[in-house]
Amino acid sequence: MEQKYEEEIQMLQQEIEMLKTEREESLRSIFIQHGDRLQQELKSVCEERVGGGTQKHTLSKLIMEIRELEKDLRRQTEINGIALKECFVKTLHKSENKLVQQLRLAGHCNVLLFQVEFAVTEIQEGDALLRRVTELNIVVDGAEFKDFSSFVSSVEDTKDVLLFFRTLRMFSERCKERRETFQHFQEKYPDMVSLPEGSRSELMIIQSPKLPGISMTIFWKIDVSKEGVVKPSLELLLKMPDQAQEMDTKKVMENGSEYFESLLRILGVEASIEGLIRSMCL
Repeated sequence: MEQKYEEEIQMLQQEIEMLKTEREESLRSIFIQHGDRLQQELKSVCEERVGGGTQKHTLSKLIMEIRELEKDLRRQTEINGIALKECFVKTLHKSENKLVQQLRLAGHCNVLLFQVEFAVTEIQEGDALLRRVTELNIVVDGAEFKDFSSFVSSVEDTKDVLLFFRTLRMFSERCKERRETFQHFQEKYPDMVSLPEGSRSELMIIQSPKLPGISMTIFWKIDVSKEGVVKPSLELLLKMPDQAQEMDTKKVMENGSEYFESLLRILGVEASIEGLIRSMCL
């Protein structure tokens, strides 16, 4: 009978620990999602006449702690470019040497929206802590996702969460660079540059009103390997009427792509595109 009571007491203690953990996780999630509103509420309460100086001191301390947490969160966002809008943590199992938690993270990295769900199992074996990620599911929303999909599928298979976020940051930076470059030239040469699929796509067309039927199309892809290597790739496609091709004694049509590749190696992306547009003007 005594052993039975001891087992029940142990089960109750484990349940209490799980409830404490869930409470902490709920508070953390509430802060991430509603931190600004909580701070305003605390300020308003602090400004009211509350009885006793102890309460005022406690509220002021809480406000200072929230400000420090917000400052740290902003600092982390500036460093890695990833802003979390949701952080949900649920404890599925907790014992003396094993912890299983389910996590859901949602936010954005530049213009790319993402949601990541996974489970983490931690097992304590002596002095060693073994951690394993399972059940990884990733959703990335954005026009750039087609450049990223095969990598995401690979990461879901390997369960490498850190590789996903590291590659997401690099990939989103390259997407931002492409978008800003396309927007720059469309604003600078509105009569010659068009973005038929929008500034977030990989396609930009250069056409001169003085040269009907002749166009240059730039394909700017961003390749991502299964290992997370991000590599931009630019290609030029020339188009001109048959009559113009017959007069193309300098073989611009034939050698245009190689000429563009040489420009990229020497001048870089922006200066090379500028050179193409100026050549159409001339």
